[in-house]
Amino acid sequence: MNVHTKHQVIKKDGVPLFVIVPYDEFIEGIQSSKKSAAKTYIPQDVVEKAAIEGKSLLRAWREYKRMSQKDVAEKMGITQAAYCQHEKAPERMRAATIKKVADALDISVDQLQL
Repeated sequence: MNVHTKHQVIKKDGVPLFVIVPYDEFIEGIQSSKKSAAKTYIPQDVVEKAAIEGKSLLRAWREYKRMSQKDVAEKMGITQAAYCQHEKAPERMRAATIKKVADALDISVDQLQL
């Protein structure tokens, strides 16, 4: 909406209770809030493990989720040794493997890719 509209404020005892906005502006606000809600979030503990302690993001997430390598490997349908290799060199994982790891950790693929 290109026309500036003065919003109407409804008050009770001098305290604002409601604001009346044009419908188009209301819809635009809802859409922008959905876009911002779609952002990828990573818990502070995971960031610290990866950035400060130097652990791979994969390991940081696994430890954050309180899972062992064996737990994740079983969910992925691979051996613990194979999973260990992924954790040591996550940059060499294929997209399909990243998806399997994300599913096993119950996180999004975006949360594994920084």
